[in-house]
Amino acid sequence: MLSQNNLTKIKETVKEFFKKMAFEVEIEFSPQEDRNLSTTPKEEKIYTFPINLKTSEPQILIGERGQTLTEIQHLLKAILKRKIKEPFFIDLDISDYKKKKIEYLKEMAKLAADEVGLSKKEKWLPPMPAYERRIIHLELAERSNVTTESIGQEPERRVVVRPYL
Repeated sequence: MLSQNNLTKIKETVKEFFKKMAFEVEIEFSPQEDRNLSTTPKEEKIYTFPINLKTSEPQILIGERGQTLTEIQHLLKAILKRKIKEPFFIDLDISDYKKKKIEYLKEMAKLAADEVGLSKKEKWLPPMPAYERRIIHLELAERSNVTTESIGQEPERRVVVRPYL
């Protein structure tokens, strides 16, 4: 759990960052989520600090396919790492873009799996970044009639959904 002092540093730094960018944003800080990335129970948990921004022109901050949003999150994390020594993640979202994108990807995965299950032919999904491919893999992991694999080189790496033989 991040200390109260570090939580305050995160909030102040995020507010100052967007103020200096001259963007009118409403910042919503959500409670921390614990994300245990370790495989052994002795290792410490790393906390994620979700931040959602509301703005009148979200497309400027989101960018094409979420690229600007990803870059802003990376920049904010780099700034915060200089101020906070304990490990943490920030999860920046703008007008629920990521939330909607995750729902879309899960639906795409289900539709592709249904199609592959019926046709018994593999389906290639469009190229996507690693975190989006991971959502597809996780969504279909429990399906017994299909299997998934990432194929290709960045930035053209994509998920292939195949019938499970």
